Amino acid sequence: MRVVLQRCKMAKVTVAGETVGSIGPGLMLLVGITHGDTEKDAAYLADKIAGLRIFEDEAGKMNLSVQDIGGAVLSVSQFTLYGDCRKGRRPNFMAAARPEEATLLYNRFNELLADTGLHVETGQFGADMDVELTNWGPVTIILESPSS
Repeated sequence: MRVVLQRCKMAKVTVAGETVGSIGPGLMLLVGITHGDTEKDAAYLADKIAGLRIFEDEAGKMNLSVQDIGGAVLSVSQFTLYGDCRKGRRPNFMAAARPEEATLLYNRFNELLADTGLHVETGQFGADMDVELTNWGPVTIILESPSS
């Protein structure tokens, strides 16, 4: 699994003009799933994300997690994170998991995040989504599960 994490002041996802997920301060996640990813990968990343200390404390040091600040998470499925652009000019998405497989693991990943006590909003799997965010910092981090 691969996650692009962005610390944000706000984020929202709309589908066909309707907001389907929206948060204030917290984390915006773009979540990619590849062949062979398991619940163990999802659990590893959910735990890592919930405890990742990327918010500043009163001394201005990145010392607080999204849990510590009472923030929320907006999780958006993103198969294009596994796009391979090494050959030609059109990405190859063969490394992305099939939708039937990815949907189940993506939903489980979001459940595991919520199990940490975080408020989790989501986009709509497989939909054409408009994603809006105010990146705070900016802070953007790429995370991968150990088996990726």
